[in-house]
Amino acid sequence: MKQMMFSIVVVCLNAGDELRRTVESILSQTYPQYEIIVKDGMSRDGSVEKLPSDARIRVLRQKDKGIYDAMNQAISLTSGDYVLFLNCGDYLYDKKTLQKVNAWIATDKASTEIYYGDIYNRSVDAKIASNPCINAFACYRNIPCHQTCFYAAALMKRRAYKPQYRVRADYEHFLGCYFTDGVRPVYMHITVASYEGGGYSETKENLKRSAREHREITKNYMTKGQIVRFKLYLALSLAPLRRKIAENRRLSGIYNKVKECIYRRRGY
Repeated sequence: MKQMMFSIVVVCLNAGDELRRTVESILSQTYPQYEIIVKDGMSRDGSVEKLPSDARIRVLRQKDKGIYDAMNQAISLTSGDYVLFLNCGDYLYDKKTLQKVNAWIATDKASTEIYYGDIYNRSVDAKIASNPCINAFACYRNIPCHQTCFYAAALMKRRAYKPQYRVRADYEHFLGCYFTDGVRPVYMHITVASYEGGGYSETKENLKRSAREHREITKNYMTKGQIVRFKLYLALSLAPLRRKIAENRRLSGIYNKVKECIYRRRGY
């Protein structure tokens, strides 16, 4: 079986001990072929100095204009076949995550440029099942969390994030890959990451910004007719209520198990 080289990018700024814990979750992997790129925006809290000493860790310390600019800077240092972005406070789900991902990619006949899986959300103590079928409606509604997406390095180097989108640049990037580049993401039946929850994009201010950016981005990639149909379908399927259930710590686990069962019954 072919062994892929994975580049794991961790962007940080004054992240405290979360940076070390995220990096340690990567270093615990049983799969050996990976590198860790830490892009630090000139932290002053000593978090970078606390990193373990390991030849697989490469640190880039320079100023940036935000998260997505930092991610773009980090891409230039990657030498792997596929790139995964983890935020500080996020961990690879278990010690065999990269081993499982490599096995999936190496044996997949589709050989696509984006592979993605599921994520465990610690804030609601539940595994969040990703939509196994990506189409235009799925792109409008909700793309997979970027912490579960393995992007071909060549794709990332030809299509950068657009930092003018302060919250939704990863969303814009995914839609660009799908609609413009014709990439067809492949779902892996693997839980990839453990997500901290309550991050940068989920503050009250950024939730409003996220909605504005979503409207702007979808207009760039979808027709007015598509957007009207998708909005109507979400309203009729009680999407706001289902979102509240999914975000409820007591109900999220049950909700996501039901969602997984529906996916399986559809043959995914």
